[in-house]
Amino acid sequence: MKLFDDIPVERPATPLLDTLEAPAALRAMNAGQLAQVADELRAYLLYSVGVSGGHFGAGLGVVELTVALHQALETPHDRLVWDVGHQAYPHKILTGRREAMTGIRQYGGLAAFPRRAESEFDTFGVGHSSTSISAALGMALAARTRGESRRVCAVIGDGALTAGMAFEALAHAGHVDANLLVVLNDNEMSISENVGGMASYLARILTSKPYTSMREGGKRVLSHLPGALELARRTEEHMKGMISPATLFEELGFNYIGPIDGHDLPLLVETLRNMRDLEGPQFLHVKTRKGKGFLPAEADPIGYHAITKLEKSDPETQGATPPPLKPAPGPEKRDAPGRAKPRKYCSVFGDWLCDMAAADERLIGITPAMREGSDLVRFSKEYPERYFDVAIAEQHAVTLAAGMACEAMKPVVAIYSTFLQRGYDQLIHDVAVQELDVTFAIDRAGLVGEDGPTHHGSLDLSFLRCIPGLVVLAPADEAECRAMLSAAYRHPGPAAVRYPRGTGPGVAIPDHLEPLKIGRAEWRRRGAARVALLAFGSLNGPAAEVAERLDATHLNMRSIKPLDRDAVLAAADGCDLLVTLEENVVAGGAGSAVNELLMAEGVRVEVLNLGLPDAFVEHGKPAELLAECGLDADGIEASIRARRG
Repeated sequence: MKLFDDIPVERPATPLLDTLEAPAALRAMNAGQLAQVADELRAYLLYSVGVSGGHFGAGLGVVELTVALHQALETPHDRLVWDVGHQAYPHKILTGRREAMTGIRQYGGLAAFPRRAESEFDTFGVGHSSTSISAALGMALAARTRGESRRVCAVIGDGALTAGMAFEALAHAGHVDANLLVVLNDNEMSISENVGGMASYLARILTSKPYTSMREGGKRVLSHLPGALELARRTEEHMKGMISPATLFEELGFNYIGPIDGHDLPLLVETLRNMRDLEGPQFLHVKTRKGKGFLPAEADPIGYHAITKLEKSDPETQGATPPPLKPAPGPEKRDAPGRAKPRKYCSVFGDWLCDMAAADERLIGITPAMREGSDLVRFSKEYPERYFDVAIAEQHAVTLAAGMACEAMKPVVAIYSTFLQRGYDQLIHDVAVQELDVTFAIDRAGLVGEDGPTHHGSLDLSFLRCIPGLVVLAPADEAECRAMLSAAYRHPGPAAVRYPRGTGPGVAIPDHLEPLKIGRAEWRRRGAARVALLAFGSLNGPAAEVAERLDATHLNMRSIKPLDRDAVLAAADGCDLLVTLEENVVAGGAGSAVNELLMAEGVRVEVLNLGLPDAFVEHGKPAELLAECGLDADGIEASIRARRG
């Protein structure tokens, strides 16, 4: 295997990889050629992600596994389902999208994750984790129902396997005895220890033709002897259990193989070829290393989970040593009071959490596997006894918080908007119905950018606003974010603060923990034109610009639930056109709340609701997507002028 210290700044030579327009060509290659393809694939992956930015370490760790899967399975006839999709970059390269990889996650380019509309090899669209086994099982059962001869394989990481949904699917697959292959990509996240050569030898034996023939033939013979078949099954089970961590998956009804070295390409190919022909639920456990082949990523797999794109080098330095790779930005240092340097909203939250924890020993921090993304790193180190990472289990995270609140603790759940959808029933049933004191810090609200429709937080105002008793706030800047978090935390019931990905406008952040008053809007501008802009959260920036252009009134609404009734009625009384602005779908969102209030009060005024469209917005830079949705300053102004004639 070729190892890399740097990311290539020029496109590497990949002569064999360039001949592959579809993975079928892999099936005619010998072992040496497959090894060359793997080396070239890793080199090209490094180069393309250096150009585009994007998910990084997971793809490097499955280069050999991806080659082996496409070599052993007859894709796309055989279905290959990737979990989450962070690890699917090599898959995209091998399935006809090689030259488009430099535009991945960019507006109009390839999607960040597998997507059915993009390729026939992308059998299931993903973005959230732990769905692959359920989807693959559905495909396997459909094939069985139609009498089709095809194999279905799900590739899931050990992180994704922590979710209950994955185990629900495993249990069902074993129950229905489906022809399903599950490959566990264990990249050293504590599923089990690698048992080395013994495991590799065992995998060869347990998947070999003589063994499987003897096993099936023995079953037929023993089936005529009372009790003998069960005795043989238990004997085989205990023999496996002594030398491999098979018990759990065998009990679920799977034939367990492994763990084996996920970077040993010949072993992978041989094992997968043999397992493809086995009947019933099959489970292959492979050990990989995240970032494999790129030494900085091997040393820091968390820091190199994803990277920003490399800056283009100066023409005078072409051919010189490439600049050092920077991992994806992590937590930022706290700014001094009074400075107006833009801060990431997640960083504002991370600092607030630590400060509030110092002030209140009842505070508990909870995250479903989003410690780095939600900026809980500092909190996890300073307050380890009050920090709970529940892994990819959003449902459990919410109900865990509810249980803690029942015991007079003050839980704060840090969660992305798109992932809160997964804990929606628990939010209603376990928290809101019981009026429990849980604070939700909802990150990545609105359009998140390059990760696309599976990750946009475009629905939360709509699905939160309808829950009785839930307070919902949205800050316009960094200082408001801190004050709103304090307000939500001190509110004696469920409350949510939703804030966008990225940085704020650069407002100085106070050190104190004084709360902002819930349900009180801020009048930012009173204009002569009889137009009032009621802006919620992130759209206060373009609203201010439009208000200046049109000499309109501008209110920063701050609170979606409860609304500032007096402010809305006052704005309506002084204008001919009321414009609501939100980075959420219009249907059921903040603008709808304003409409409902006006109707309830019997106020007649023309209203223009501007927000995200009734469609799933594609991937691209947030500024590009907002412009496409008509939510930048130019688009907002154009909509207002069009309405006014």
